Amino acid sequence: MQDKPPNWDYPNPFTQAFSVQAEHIDFIGHVNNAVYVSWCQQAGWEHSLSLGLGFAEYQALDAAMIIRRANYDYILSAYTGEECIMGTWLTANDHKLTMERQFQLLRKTDCKTLLRGHWQLVSIRMSNGKPRRMPSEFDERYGAVVIERDA
Repeated sequence: MQDKPPNWDYPNPFTQAFSVQAEHIDFIGHVNNAVYVSWCQQAGWEHSLSLGLGFAEYQALDAAMIIRRANYDYILSAYTGEECIMGTWLTANDHKLTMERQFQLLRKTDCKTLLRGHWQLVSIRMSNGKPRRMPSEFDERYGAVVIERDA
């Protein structure tokens, strides 16, 4: 970030940097909304990998966390050549079946928020796609980094 410190919605985000490329721009001249969604997906997966839960672990446990519902608030536009940083947090875990993940995308030069996102996630059995109780590994690793939201 430049001179201004980031104003994150929650403390200690997992962050991932993104550079706006020409292929991210739509016919209106700014980053296409689908690109923001893709960046959320990438940041969420990288956060999971940093916690030691990747595809191999999902396969071994026959479990995965999948998106049940996603909401995005597109606040400001980004343009070719701009640098952005995505912050993400796990903000709820019922220790059984569901978790929540929040996202905030900032432009590096002025730290303005471009996007906020919210996912509701559910644990499934990979072999049949049906909901299942979270394996203890999910609860331990994901649950250890849940940020408590203000009520």
